Amino acid sequence: MVAGPELISPKSSRVAAARRLGKRNFRTKERLFLAEGPQAVREAAGHSSAGEATLVELFATVEAAERYAGIIDAAHKAGARVQLADETVIADISTTVTPQGLVGVCRFLDTPFEQILAAQPRLVAVLAHVRDPGNAGTVLRCADAAGADAVVLTDASVDLYNPKSVRASVGSHFHLPVAVGVPVEQAVQGLKDAGVRIVAADGAGEDDLDDELDKGTMGGPTAWIFGNEAWGLPEETRALADAVVRVPIHGKAESLNLATAAAVCLYASARAQRRNAPRP
Repeated sequence: MVAGPELISPKSSRVAAARRLGKRNFRTKERLFLAEGPQAVREAAGHSSAGEATLVELFATVEAAERYAGIIDAAHKAGARVQLADETVIADISTTVTPQGLVGVCRFLDTPFEQILAAQPRLVAVLAHVRDPGNAGTVLRCADAAGADAVVLTDASVDLYNPKSVRASVGSHFHLPVAVGVPVEQAVQGLKDAGVRIVAADGAGEDDLDDELDKGTMGGPTAWIFGNEAWGLPEETRALADAVVRVPIHGKAESLNLATAAAVCLYASARAQRRNAPRP
């Protein structure tokens, strides 16, 4: 049986410190962010970087602590401070309309871009000028699902640790390396120098994805550049790519949204690369 809540006042200094992480300037200053819900907290509790546990603190309602006892145990094993909190406290910290009773405070996860290049990635998603945090998190989740080696967010893109982005990734923040704040020119040049082909995804692209697959051009190391939700990629960014490829629309839909297009492109590359992989 779990004891009653230790934190019952939203005015607590610890609660106030966690609540401030809903704002980007505080996240950047403290290099901490919030992960909400059982899936994200479970992944955070099992993650570490450079020998340091990612989960620093966990706030949980009594009901959530009982329901997700395994997550609470994992948090304790990770060395996190676990605080049983009143539902009003969780609601005060949470950025969701219907909190799930678990809110974790986590250390930043971003990986230096040079470290990503040194690992010789074969499939990378580059988010250039992506401003919607939900889209950024969903593309990160798609990249994770497709087996990508890394994601790069350029300096013109949304904050990786925005609560909406963290929720949309459903734990994928903790699964693959992500570099942040990289100028798009630097990202492209670094990847090219590492032997990675740069492909810009654009609905008005000169090349058709189906044709590229038929020609066998997608089987090698590839970085896809995805642009802004509303206006796509600027011409100067398109000009940096080795190819500008469109996802073919075979029906009557006007276009695909960013996350859907990213999923199609990343999975197309992943399949082509698996076909080209040497057989054991």
